[in-house]
Amino acid sequence: MEEELGALRTNHTWDLVTLPPGKRVVGCRWVFTVKLNPDGSLHRLKARLVAKGYSQAYGIDYDETFSPVAKMPSVRICIALAAIHHWPLHQLDVKNAFLNGVLEEEVYMEQPPGFVVKEEASKVCKLRRSLYGLKQSPRAWFGRFSSVMEEFGMVRSTYDHSVFFRHHQGRRIILVVYVDDIIVTGDDEDGITKLKQFLQSQF
Repeated sequence: MEEELGALRTNHTWDLVTLPPGKRVVGCRWVFTVKLNPDGSLHRLKARLVAKGYSQAYGIDYDETFSPVAKMPSVRICIALAAIHHWPLHQLDVKNAFLNGVLEEEVYMEQPPGFVVKEEASKVCKLRRSLYGLKQSPRAWFGRFSSVMEEFGMVRSTYDHSVFFRHHQGRRIILVVYVDDIIVTGDDEDGITKLKQFLQSQF
């Protein structure tokens, strides 16, 4: 729980404010997961703070929610190209991906259970970043990821918006994203290294 709150603070996920008149408050709760190694032994205990998005009202707390995810044929084609051309294949996972999404809507949330600031117990969290559980979080995260890809020089496919590619000096990079799981391949090994470093610096 402390580790999760540390990530939330690092991302400046919210500001503690007094709830403005006429505004609604979204609840939140802790979700706990036991992560196991392939052999069944304990890997780690994970805690995630999740907003009670089911209490959000359309048109008040959120508008658009659609976020594209990679189609399975795109994933298969990417892996097939890597196998046929003997390209390296990299798999990446963005930790706390949704916390990287910037909220456009004005959303207020209760303080996390067990971690209410005593001196400011009457205040609520005005969310700056998207949080797991919010209706608009996947869209906010994908919007941020897309802008970072474009900043690096990647172009989004018109056939599958979760596929990005770059042709540079006769070399190729192909990236497929499924929510926060990413696969990267291509014959531009130097470019892929720079892309991974760039992603590391952004997320």
